Amino acid sequence: MGGFLPTRGSFMLDTVVIAMFAVVALLALSIVAVKRGHYRTHRSLQLGMATVLAIAVTLFEIDMRFVTKDWQKLAQPSPYYASGWVHGWLAVHLCFAIPAPFWWAYVIVRAIRGFGLRAEPGEHSASHRRSAWIGVVLMVGTAVTGWIFYAVAFVA
Repeated sequence: MGGFLPTRGSFMLDTVVIAMFAVVALLALSIVAVKRGHYRTHRSLQLGMATVLAIAVTLFEIDMRFVTKDWQKLAQPSPYYASGWVHGWLAVHLCFAIPAPFWWAYVIVRAIRGFGLRAEPGEHSASHRRSAWIGVVLMVGTAVTGWIFYAVAFVA
């Protein structure tokens, strides 16, 4: 089943590529919110994004394994496929994409335990800030490397 973008990507690949723009934008909005003292907004955005991303990743994996099945067939016409660039960028992408949801879950669970029901600074703030920035790097890295992979595999 073809996607909705003018590329060789599947519907789900196209959806994820577009969705990652929204994720990065919402992540930036969440950071701005917390810096301005809007802690409940930050918490709501983070929990909402985590929920939506968990569902999206699950649907993506189902699509890749049972619907699209052979993404490589879609990528073979790329001039970068035979040279190994497609698989190279996939490997780089997976270095971010695999740990990102686990790290984000870790940060969220620790935040829930550390802050409890109150959405305001506390003893856990410094630790949360450090671990959250690692999560930001992983999530933005996932998006950027995913876009590059998509471009070399399905656009070129």
